[in-house]
Amino acid sequence: MKKITIFAILVSLISLSTLAQNDIDALRYSKTTFGGTARYMGLCGAFGALGADFSVLSTNPAGIGLYKSSEFTITPTLFYGATNSAYNGFSREDSKYNFNLNNVGIILTSDITNSATQSVWKNVQFGFGINRINNFNNRILIEGPNSYNSILDSYVEYADGNYYNSLNQYDTQLAFDTWLLDTISGDPQYYYSAIPHGGVLQQKLIETSGSMNEVVLSIGANYGEKLYLGATFGFPSIRYSYESIYTETDVADTIPYFDQLTIRENVETKGTGFNFKFGMIFRPLDFVRIGAAIHTPTFYGNMKDDWNTSIESSFSNTDHPFNQADSPNGYFDYKLTTPMKILGSIAFIIGQNGLVSADYEFIDYSKAKLKSSSYSFFNENDNIRTKYTSAGNLRLGTEWRYDIFNFRGGYAIYGNPFKSGLNDAKSTSFSLGFGIRERNYFIDFAYVNTKFDEDYYLYGTNNISVNPAENKFKQNQFLITVGIKY
Repeated sequence: MKKITIFAILVSLISLSTLAQNDIDALRYSKTTFGGTARYMGLCGAFGALGADFSVLSTNPAGIGLYKSSEFTITPTLFYGATNSAYNGFSREDSKYNFNLNNVGIILTSDITNSATQSVWKNVQFGFGINRINNFNNRILIEGPNSYNSILDSYVEYADGNYYNSLNQYDTQLAFDTWLLDTISGDPQYYYSAIPHGGVLQQKLIETSGSMNEVVLSIGANYGEKLYLGATFGFPSIRYSYESIYTETDVADTIPYFDQLTIRENVETKGTGFNFKFGMIFRPLDFVRIGAAIHTPTFYGNMKDDWNTSIESSFSNTDHPFNQADSPNGYFDYKLTTPMKILGSIAFIIGQNGLVSADYEFIDYSKAKLKSSSYSFFNENDNIRTKYTSAGNLRLGTEWRYDIFNFRGGYAIYGNPFKSGLNDAKSTSFSLGFGIRERNYFIDFAYVNTKFDEDYYLYGTNNISVNPAENKFKQNQFLITVGIKY
């Protein structure tokens, strides 16, 4: 279960007083998950020692070495995410659908023994295509009363000590321009808000979209049907969008003059990177396979963020009943390095009828790093080092065959990247799959369910706090892979 205290990202996204890039962004793009063909997903990605599936080009590329024929695969996917949020006694639900391609790729195989029959090198393989390694599609609705404070209380704290013409153009300046903040008479560097004591209904709608996809270019080889080697040049890309609408409303009509405020935020992130993966699979016995792989850090050299904010306010019995202010469009270019990964795997082949497999993936999230020629990222990188730690991801899977029919199941648990005592950020998945395999084609189906929890704080400072919104996420994926062998 995932209990993420995302206080830092809320401050950065609500106030935008600093750069939009922070340690939460580094974690988001470092935490990739299993994605690819329906067969791979049907085993929850436990394929590191099995191979002969296009998805392994993004995990253990040695798996390409087990191919004996060329192959083309494509995997359309339906994603459905549902969220239940509980905040101050109110419960709300929301959901989002997304249709995508989880995989498309081609494997080309050459039989070396045709030209050198005495060679212990049996085959060489080449692979090219795309695997999806993260899905950001989500929608959250949070609603509940707050009798104690308002987001404007945090704005007052940000604004105090500054003249009105030097406020932050992404939050406090907008609040000032829409009459939600004003200076105290006789003291132009200190402020009061239009909501002095809370008593509002608070709502926030958050919608995220986008994905991480990895273009892979791989080569593999089969040495004597005992050792399989593979290497992948990976080119991941990031596309992430965050949109939110936050409102506070005086539904009880107890706040003089004030009716409602609305804060709209938009953040867009894009970037492309490069990594290298090397793997091996060793078969000491006919029924045992042992796999290992190492992934270099991913180097994103052209990350770009764009963001903007707007605030609207409405009042009754005043000369300014409706007001709106828009921030300029913010943008920033930077670099991101995500941690390296180490993968160990084992699989047991049970005759011609079945198999069981396990993968263990190790990653140290504290090794992520943000860079820029125009900004030091000292505080952000220090937060990465102090907040995050190493974690293990365990994937288990099994497959059983009856004639041309294959039945699959899997379970995965992704470990907590936060240091002990700080947060609990685990997620769990289970999967079911079914496939039909003929000599020249195959069709596979899979269903994957992922669950995690999150404590979400609408706003806050060292002096101002709110209760968390307790969010429960359920993500469902329905996949179908069509493959052709030739």
